[in-house]
Amino acid sequence: MGEKPGVSEALVRLDRAIAALEEAVDKQQEKALSVKTLRGDLQRLSAERSDLTTSLEQAQSRSEKLESANVEVSRRLGAAMESVRAVLEQHGG
Repeated sequence: MGEKPGVSEALVRLDRAIAALEEAVDKQQEKALSVKTLRGDLQRLSAERSDLTTSLEQAQSRSEKLESANVEVSRRLGAAMESVRAVLEQHGG
């Protein structure tokens, strides 16, 4: 039995439509996967940013403490040098 030309053309169009639909579904799945991946990356980067912020704050705090200690040591060294000079002057040094 031979198919009528209209039925053959309809089947060809149906095959093309199904192929186009499958391609559209595949693209949509790829986009969904891509969005999911991007969301995961964004969450990971946000967590890393938070960790880096915490580390930076800790480093800044330590730097401020070291600077303060440096000022205090410098002050004490200056005072000690003045004491040594005073003692030397008293003893004819």
